[in-house]
Amino acid sequence: MGKFKNSFFYVGVIGAFSALMYWIIIYGTKLEEGKNIKAVVSNQSQWSSFTEALTHNFEHPLAVLLAQIVTIVMVAKLFGWICTKIGQPTVIGEMIAGIVLGPSLVGMYFPEFSAVFFPEESLGNLKFLSQIGLILFMFIVGMELDIKILKNKAHDAVVISHASIIIPFALGMGLAYFIYHSFAPEGVQFLSFALFMGIAMSITAFPVLARIVQERNLNKTKLGTVAITCAAADDITAWCILAAVIAIVKAGSVVSSFYTIFLAAVYVLAMIKVVRPFLKRVGDLHATKDNMSKPVVAIFFLTLIISAYATEVIGIHALFGAFMTGAIMPDNMRFRNLFIEKIEDVALVLLLPLFFVFTGLRTQIGLLNDGNLWKITGLIILVAVVGKFFGSALAAKFVGQNWKDSLSIGALMNTRGLMELVVLNIGYDLGVLTPEVFSMMVIMALVTTFMTGPALDLINWAFKSKTAEIPVEVKETSKYKILFSFGTPESGRTLLKLANNLTKKLNNNAVLTGMHLTPVEEMHHYDTDQYETDSFKEVVEESETLNRKITTLFKVSTDIDTDITAVANKGDYDLLLIGLGESIYQGTLLGKVLGFTTRIINPEKLINTVTGKENLFDNSFFDERTRFILSKANIPVGILIDKDFSKTERIFIPVFDANDSFLINYAQKLIHNSGAQIVILDAAGQIKNNAEIKEKIRAIEQNAPNHITLQNQRAVEKDFLTGQDLMIISIDSWKKLIESKSMWLPDIPSTLIISDKTS
Repeated sequence: MGKFKNSFFYVGVIGAFSALMYWIIIYGTKLEEGKNIKAVVSNQSQWSSFTEALTHNFEHPLAVLLAQIVTIVMVAKLFGWICTKIGQPTVIGEMIAGIVLGPSLVGMYFPEFSAVFFPEESLGNLKFLSQIGLILFMFIVGMELDIKILKNKAHDAVVISHASIIIPFALGMGLAYFIYHSFAPEGVQFLSFALFMGIAMSITAFPVLARIVQERNLNKTKLGTVAITCAAADDITAWCILAAVIAIVKAGSVVSSFYTIFLAAVYVLAMIKVVRPFLKRVGDLHATKDNMSKPVVAIFFLTLIISAYATEVIGIHALFGAFMTGAIMPDNMRFRNLFIEKIEDVALVLLLPLFFVFTGLRTQIGLLNDGNLWKITGLIILVAVVGKFFGSALAAKFVGQNWKDSLSIGALMNTRGLMELVVLNIGYDLGVLTPEVFSMMVIMALVTTFMTGPALDLINWAFKSKTAEIPVEVKETSKYKILFSFGTPESGRTLLKLANNLTKKLNNNAVLTGMHLTPVEEMHHYDTDQYETDSFKEVVEESETLNRKITTLFKVSTDIDTDITAVANKGDYDLLLIGLGESIYQGTLLGKVLGFTTRIINPEKLINTVTGKENLFDNSFFDERTRFILSKANIPVGILIDKDFSKTERIFIPVFDANDSFLINYAQKLIHNSGAQIVILDAAGQIKNNAEIKEKIRAIEQNAPNHITLQNQRAVEKDFLTGQDLMIISIDSWKKLIESKSMWLPDIPSTLIISDKTS
């Protein structure tokens, strides 16, 4: 009755008010008398009118901007992924994507595409939106600076960083002396041109350097700490110098720029002495997600915008104001991390690629159409590398670093990345750099950033130094070694319990290693230690409860799947335990075709699907990450489906094939180490005709009577399944259960699926 009542009410309300609107329109039309309303007469057909309106909508500025954003983000992510696969920072790919979409490639060979997606009149919108992204990015860069590290390592860092600025700065000004006559724009003073060449040569990309340090697991080493500290000091100094250079360029001379520099000094003093204490008080009161309300977020965003506005009005660029606001944010790292999380995805994923493409649209490599121009480009790259690389290396050696670390610091400090593009765009906007020089300097930024990884590899090879990923105790081949890799602390505790039950009585003859990998894009260099502590806290507590010593491995990773298998294979473990992940599109045709994973799109899986290396209709129930690990691991892999697993007192092992005989070894381990009661089900009648399996079971019965039972019936009762703590099954038998849509599946307990040999 309730359903009919609601239906009558719905129909009545909709009908009555629809009739009312119709009545209003009818009588409202009569009001048009005397208004001189002209009827619209068109000779066009309805379809022509529709297509004309549709074309107009396509050309609307908002539609063009949205199409540009979609195109830019997709191309930037594609090139970024390609670069990660060849060991380069993502920013390199995004920089290349910008150049590819610009006149240097797409604009040259596909001018129609550029005319539709990047018309000249739309570039203003793209520029200002990219500037918003840059402001947010510089705010993040300022927050990622750990001033405490600078205080603790101030002496060495200041010496190295300032040497790495003054040497390339001087060389850049020297280069400007030789190319000023040929390449400086008309009406630009030598001082302005030379200062911009100097600052462009001396900049270091702090965010890119920090990511490289993380990716190579150098963040806990002396080298990594010194490099990050130097880059932070370099960043602060370089941006202060850049602000002064902008003031001088805009004023036209050093003397007349003093007014701007004076106002800038007053601004910096006010930010440090007035704004910073205020923000600290607000931050101390709202340092958690629970009490960080929208008004609090609004306070910090308003401070950011007002600061950027103030520096733009003063004449030292809005980006300096954004950087300064980030630098004076409360020292509470938890608070900074919360705030970064709020803006990082929008700033880095959506808006920042717009800046790369806007830079690419300005970069016209086709202008370098003469051998002499390419010689000048090579000279610029040489001066940049000599000044920054060797300047930093010599300074590091002078303060007491060994040659390997000194050269490594030089290679890292030579990374220019996005920061270089920011400086170049400012110079281009001020009219200090010509399109030719701008293009040459963009190429220099790409080359010096690209060479960082290979240079570090070459230095490590030359000094025969390799970082050991595998702990010493794990390398002892006489021990039974289990590696359990987990994503969440809860899954880590569960996998530790299982590993402990497999080795409990082996004492010192077993090694348990817990490993947690986190994507590099989710990690900030300053909170790596805290994140590692938080990730392993519950696992370590569980190990203490179990009175079991464990080894921990933590790594910031660019490719988690590959790193898991690499560590497992290099450590020569006896078993790798992982939890079963689930793709957000797992089991759907869309997910199979597109290669979707929990990280949205994995291009490698897409390529493998298209080329036939992955089965489109694979019903293995394993997510893409699990399948990748199974295919690459050279050791047995155990995949745990956790249904509140806690103990191994009652265990069920179904045997469907003679190849499942290896499961008996795990039954033996669980009986010996945790006193488990094992039920082996001869589900396909294979055991009665297999002497090897029967002999293994008989041997266990002799050593541990009443702990193992062999059953021959095919049917399994629901009560029996729900009464078990764990089911252990081979990967091939698991696939058979899934393919046959077994009646067992809804009632199975926690399940350990084991692959004896990867196929």
